[in-house]
Amino acid sequence: MLDLLPALGGWQPVIRGQRCAVATVVAAGGSVPRPVGTSMVVSEAGEILGSLSGGCVEGAVVEAALEAIDDGVTRRSFFGYSAADAFAAGLTCGGELEIHIEPLAPSALSGGTPAHGAPRPATANGLALIRRVDSGGRGAVVVPDPVAFDPAGSPELSALLDGDPALIRSAAAQLGPLLGAGGTGLVRLASNGCRMLPGPGGDVVEEPVELLLESRRPAPRLLIFGANDFGAALLPAARLLGYHVTLCDARPAFTAQDRFATADSLVSDWPHRYLAAEAAAGRLDPRTVVCVLTHDPKFDIPLLSAALSLDLAYVGAMGSRRSHVQRVSELLDAGVPAHKLEQLHSPIGLDLGAVTPAEVAVSITAELLAARSGSVPSGVGSLRDGRGPIHASSLQMGDQPWT
Repeated sequence: MLDLLPALGGWQPVIRGQRCAVATVVAAGGSVPRPVGTSMVVSEAGEILGSLSGGCVEGAVVEAALEAIDDGVTRRSFFGYSAADAFAAGLTCGGELEIHIEPLAPSALSGGTPAHGAPRPATANGLALIRRVDSGGRGAVVVPDPVAFDPAGSPELSALLDGDPALIRSAAAQLGPLLGAGGTGLVRLASNGCRMLPGPGGDVVEEPVELLLESRRPAPRLLIFGANDFGAALLPAARLLGYHVTLCDARPAFTAQDRFATADSLVSDWPHRYLAAEAAAGRLDPRTVVCVLTHDPKFDIPLLSAALSLDLAYVGAMGSRRSHVQRVSELLDAGVPAHKLEQLHSPIGLDLGAVTPAEVAVSITAELLAARSGSVPSGVGSLRDGRGPIHASSLQMGDQPWT
């Protein structure tokens, strides 16, 4: 739902005051196209904002949403793959989705969010949305500063949970870690908060109180050091992955080139000095990526010494295997502990046979994705783990193997 908030205020059905329903993925299993928290808003006229599955189940969800708008009843829909029923709406990928559908009055969306009060801008710590998604409650709480938010002391969250002290304690214990990590997930609260509902065959079943938390942290930072062809190719590739990209070079004449203008920030400073200043200012975190593309020891050694002393997600450096051996020796001489060198991705990138700047950018971003997910494609390794020349064919042509 967070992804739709910026567009809701200007969506014509909302402007016209139409009743709507919001459908949200609250559970997913197997292979599914969209994660938990993905939402789609449907107006009473059948207009749609957002998507849940790329088309597999949208028609059935729209029908259920229109029914919810008509009767005002919150409901759940379940979708999977059915080989037996040719007319069943399902996921051909074989996954399963559980969809929560909640009708919303026009006033609930007039502020741009189905929440208590008008939306507030996100802070430097991001934005979060807590929604009640069991059948016994409705509404949501916007959290503009997830890091500073105190679930136990929030009057908005208390109202969402009908002031029940046990539910508030249970919510605070589970929401706190998720908010701190910037996570998204479904939280089921203490069993004494369960509601008794009629089940199949006349049986009575328990339904726990459920909260759906969606968090969005600010984009992670990626620092490119080196205003050259490789930096120019990596810049747009990194932005496509959602990074906030800074390009830094000690030579102002290089950073002033138009091809670097799309960087989120451009810095003309000595790389190690800039990195140290950013760390001291608290603008780096464990999600930060450093890519050293300068391939010049007078820049690389002090910069890598500083980077390897920080808690960062990834530190990579461009160079041949021969230059890597020399670099390691100089870093050890500079006092970098040997165990810290294990964190250095050098030569940088996955072993994809990349040669051109654009290919090298793919190699680097592929390794970033692998490092972030903890998974490397079968048969493909990091260049740092290989042996021998990086690009045998390019060596035969007399080219410099940069990665």
